[in-house]
Amino acid sequence: MFATLSDRLADTFKNLRGKGRLSEADIDATAREIRIALLEADVALPVVKEFVAAVKERARGEEVSQALNPAQQIVKIVNEELVTILGGETRRLRYAKAGPTVILLAGLQGAGKTTLAAKLALWLKGQGKSPLLVACDLQRPNAVQQLQVNGERAGVPVFAPEAGNAQGVEHGGDPVAVARASIDEAKRTLHDVVIVDTAGRLGVDAELMKQAADIRDAVQPDEVLFVVDAMIGQDAVNTAQAFLEGVGFDGVVLTKLDGDARGGAALSIASVTGRPVMFASAGEKLTDFDLFHPDRMASRILDMGDMLTLIEQAEKTFDQEQAAKAAGKLMGQGGEFTLDDFLEQMQQVRKLGSMSKIMGMLPGMGQFRDQLENFDEREIDRIQAIIQSMTPAERANPKIIDGSRRARIARGAGRQVSDVNSLVDRFFEARKMMMQFAKGGMPGLPGMPGMAGGGKRGKQKAQAKKGKGKRVSGNPAKAAQQAAAEKQKAAASAGNPFGTPAGEEEVDYEKAAAALDLPKDFSKFLK
Repeated sequence: MFATLSDRLADTFKNLRGKGRLSEADIDATAREIRIALLEADVALPVVKEFVAAVKERARGEEVSQALNPAQQIVKIVNEELVTILGGETRRLRYAKAGPTVILLAGLQGAGKTTLAAKLALWLKGQGKSPLLVACDLQRPNAVQQLQVNGERAGVPVFAPEAGNAQGVEHGGDPVAVARASIDEAKRTLHDVVIVDTAGRLGVDAELMKQAADIRDAVQPDEVLFVVDAMIGQDAVNTAQAFLEGVGFDGVVLTKLDGDARGGAALSIASVTGRPVMFASAGEKLTDFDLFHPDRMASRILDMGDMLTLIEQAEKTFDQEQAAKAAGKLMGQGGEFTLDDFLEQMQQVRKLGSMSKIMGMLPGMGQFRDQLENFDEREIDRIQAIIQSMTPAERANPKIIDGSRRARIARGAGRQVSDVNSLVDRFFEARKMMMQFAKGGMPGLPGMPGMAGGGKRGKQKAQAKKGKGKRVSGNPAKAAQQAAAEKQKAAASAGNPFGTPAGEEEVDYEKAAAALDLPKDFSKFLK
């Protein structure tokens, strides 16, 4: 969504690189480029003016003029100001002290409220809560059935006494009565969170506002969340403002963040309404939903990556026991890392989502956006087919895969023999590299736990050095000085901190020369 904005800002900062000092003209030119980039991203004009003014003021201050790298300092300022307009700190849900926590979802039709209700329920379930979904959209055809299907997929019960399109408002269905009854149902069935899905309209009107306000008054929600489609641009901000005045809400939920719109709504809505963005939905799966972190979103926009989100997703998805087992094998414990282990790890990575999405969270990947967008996700399926066409013995020991075996594997996977060759070769290279990382064999990083020097090879080198003893100079006079220094150290360790006074004992040059272990013919010159 923020691809265009990211590219424009990257080009702007590129022009500042290598400058030891920024002039007024540099600051003005940078501010102008940032203004154009934000306006092109469909950010609201008042937000753009405020943002650019703040960046210019700080850029003219001491933090840039006295910085060793002004360009990096400008990036830091833009990052901090982006975090500010995105809402500052992460805002989390407030839970009721007594009784079920009631969350009311409001918004226009087509914003994705019904799907988002199930996503929020699944997320809350993962947080250890017991949510109940409530179908109060009794006007849109099949809205209740849609919520029931999504609720079943999320493993969350749905309270829906009305049949939706068959018993709509026109036929006597009362969404306010349903909402009120859902609280009693939640108490009876011991659900600690109630998520109320309300009806929407194609546009803001008095009937929509009245119904939402009536449901709000009936259930007294702890949180009212305004659900907005991030792809509709500035109209999202106008709609949010109308809802804020008509019904009121505590936080915003952005849907369809994976779209190709310019993202102006996401950057404007918190600043214009004064209400934080609390959640973001970026995909069609029920798991494509999480808390909205302004600092992480700012990092993504500036192509700094989002490692924290990637780590959190990996922790939720990865099987810890399997990962520990694979890591042990790479360290040389519990057998050798095999193609079976590689396949298991690859399948766990697939659970995180598309590879292009995962790679997009890494810092600096914006410059490879075209390659990521054109990445063929089916390539992983092809690799999986090749590995699964091997026998257990071949997966355990790929070295036995000779020419005839490779031909058989290729036929079984529907691939070329060259594909099998390529996979086996890449596996050996990857395993070697991973073992170096795991054992700490990477050069240039000594002394770090788990890095160079931490493996067996590093210990063997240290022991070998210790066995060689101290090197002695080839110059007899220097060798004698070294011997005297060693004697002083020995005396200090025996309780005499000053060692042997100079001149108390004469230096035995012949003894020092003998200690050098020189050739016999050469030692006569030292007598």
